Amino acid sequence: MSLDIDIEHVRGTFRLAARFTAQPGVTALFGRSGSGKSSLIDIVAGLIRPRRGEVTVDGQTLVDTDRGVFVPSHRRRIGYVFQDSRLFPHLSVRQNLLYGRWFSRGEGGAAGDFGSIVDLLGIAALVERKPDSLSGGEKQRVAIGRALLARPRLLLMDEPLAALDEARRAEILPYIERLRDGTGVPILYVSHSVAEVARLATTVVILSEGKVTAVGPVLDILPLAEASDGGSALEAVVASHDETFQLTTLASVAGELQVPRLAAVVGSTVRAYIRSRDVMLSLQPPQEISALNVLAGKVATISDGGAQADVRLDCNGAAVMARLTTKSVQRLALAPGRPVFAVIKSVSFERS
Repeated sequence: MSLDIDIEHVRGTFRLAARFTAQPGVTALFGRSGSGKSSLIDIVAGLIRPRRGEVTVDGQTLVDTDRGVFVPSHRRRIGYVFQDSRLFPHLSVRQNLLYGRWFSRGEGGAAGDFGSIVDLLGIAALVERKPDSLSGGEKQRVAIGRALLARPRLLLMDEPLAALDEARRAEILPYIERLRDGTGVPILYVSHSVAEVARLATTVVILSEGKVTAVGPVLDILPLAEASDGGSALEAVVASHDETFQLTTLASVAGELQVPRLAAVVGSTVRAYIRSRDVMLSLQPPQEISALNVLAGKVATISDGGAQADVRLDCNGAAVMARLTTKSVQRLALAPGRPVFAVIKSVSFERS
């Protein structure tokens, strides 16, 4: 399945122009608030008619303004999960889920078996309850199940975790990973959280002021993103476990990383996420420090942002970002090509 988008749209003084192709997996639309992410998926969903362009899903044209084609939203077989769950309060969880299946009417697409989706999302114990008795994370899982039971060919998720606190976000993220890995449903995922994108995305589309500025694999594109919690993603393999100190060693192109022990077998793959604010730079190999992870590299680029600067490192071909004060950049005389050592204070890690 592929999603091909080439559209232009104007709303008031805001102009949106987007052209890209999304492949199977999770394609994340990433950017600051007001960059056009939600407008773009509303166009894909059929909630907005663009001024010009085409939208094609799996070879079927949904929008072609030159030929006057505009398939209405209810005929697009696209599931939509919003920031809030939008469940019917007077219906049970089971009835909300079955409401989604009503739209499939025997059509193909994602596996729409009620039992398998209930198991996939871990909501079997909730099916007889009413929405007002559920937590925010539980409501979102039910909303996802309702969308899947409509047998969509594409699933749209518009910041589905934005209204949840940190604990509820941590609760639901593994279920979205299950969707990515187990259902075969392509997902167009809107977020302004680089941590979510690092964990979930296969492909990243960066939007800035209504324009697509970069498209590509998450490992290549994420370091280009501008965000307060920006950082880098590294693909790694579980190399070994240290039972004495409860640590796991990860092997990556950039070098070895030691993290708190993972419940993962040796040889399995993980995605390590390193926030740029958690990286310090040294011109010499650090000695007698508490940080366990030090990666050798060279300065690739420096983006001056006033009081702060984003420094992109090339660590044996892998990109690692560090966010420093401009004063630190000048004090260390950093420049492209200069060898440095990245001292990493913490690493987040998730199964790939």
